[in-house]
Amino acid sequence: MGIPVVQITAIPNIPQMIGVNRIVQGQAITNPVGDPTLSKEKEKELRRRLILKALELLQKDVEGPTVVALE
Repeated sequence: MGIPVVQITAIPNIPQMIGVNRIVQGQAITNPVGDPTLSKEKEKELRRRLILKALELLQKDVEGPTVVALE
């Protein structure tokens, strides 16, 4: 057992292939934790939601790769 981590990525199959168990689906390859088309305030809120989702997933016990996305 290692240190629990969550990876935020736009391409979840790559972390799955290397054995990452907690994966949050990011926005885009070039901006996994942001969206340059949003205003500063909306982008900040998006980033906050992604980080909170990652922290929520970090607290869960998972069996094998688990991918979650923002609702």
